[in-house]
Amino acid sequence: MALTSLSWVCASAYKKMHLNMKSLLINRKDHRCIAHMAHPPIEEQQLKLRDGAKIGFRLVANNTTRRVIGMIHGMASNKTRWNELIDKTLLKKNWNLLAFDLRGHNTSLWHGFITRKKWASDMYDVFKAKKFEQVILVGHSMGAQVAMHYAIQHHDLVNGLVLIDPIFDKNLTGKLAQARRIKYILWAILLCVWFVNLLGFRKRRFKSRDLRELDIETRKYLLEHPHKDIAGIYMSPVEDMKYIPMANYIQDILEVIRPAGPIETITCPVLILLSKNASMSNVDKNVNIIKTIPDSHIHYIEADHWLLTEKPDEARQVIEDWCESQL
Repeated sequence: MALTSLSWVCASAYKKMHLNMKSLLINRKDHRCIAHMAHPPIEEQQLKLRDGAKIGFRLVANNTTRRVIGMIHGMASNKTRWNELIDKTLLKKNWNLLAFDLRGHNTSLWHGFITRKKWASDMYDVFKAKKFEQVILVGHSMGAQVAMHYAIQHHDLVNGLVLIDPIFDKNLTGKLAQARRIKYILWAILLCVWFVNLLGFRKRRFKSRDLRELDIETRKYLLEHPHKDIAGIYMSPVEDMKYIPMANYIQDILEVIRPAGPIETITCPVLILLSKNASMSNVDKNVNIIKTIPDSHIHYIEADHWLLTEKPDEARQVIEDWCESQL
């Protein structure tokens, strides 16, 4: 009788231990799955288009959905502008994230004519090739102009816009206002540069610029030198042209100072993040133009145009909350 009881106790203990081990393995497997979902793969890709251009982009894939948030950088910039936001954001849980190098920039190097219309067309081709649906576009500065152009052209393909310090030509101040006044001179310089390039005199390789690292260095520098102006760091043609062909840099300027188009025809919801102390344009006049967009909401952040550098966490939280509200 004692032997039978002992056997029953041992059998019960073994069964309980087996169930606990099985449960532990399942929990570990679930944990691995959750961890994998929390850190989806990041891929650097290129798409070759019919005209020979190669459009580079950074993709954080989410295989559970065809929704995508497309991110568009500004003038003389590149897709690394979004690296900090991409690495930290929770939007990966419900969206694919895709950050573009616009044609003529970084991994999308191109020696030729570039315009907002061409950039929008390239983006359309990438979205189509990747079979993405339900597109939200997030654009900074010139990238916001490109996002608006895309939404005007493709009403039925855009579910929302996030415009970070969008630029409107008539409200520019400082160096860009001066550029607007001499736009025909800029065109003349561009034609001369193209001519020289045709003769074979052009730089063929450009260094890649990590804007996340630059942002970290800039924040540290501004903390140590609070009297310094961030525009003096981020608006340097000599520095910028180490990373982009001169012809492309001039074309960026020409696109920035061009009118935005009929933005009152944009039908999707639009979030606008505005820097309160923007030094590149008149904020109050920009607001008057923005209000012509039917479904628009403005959020102000204490910054000077480069709010992704100056207030990255605040900007990310606002963008996350708004994008999630569009689901």
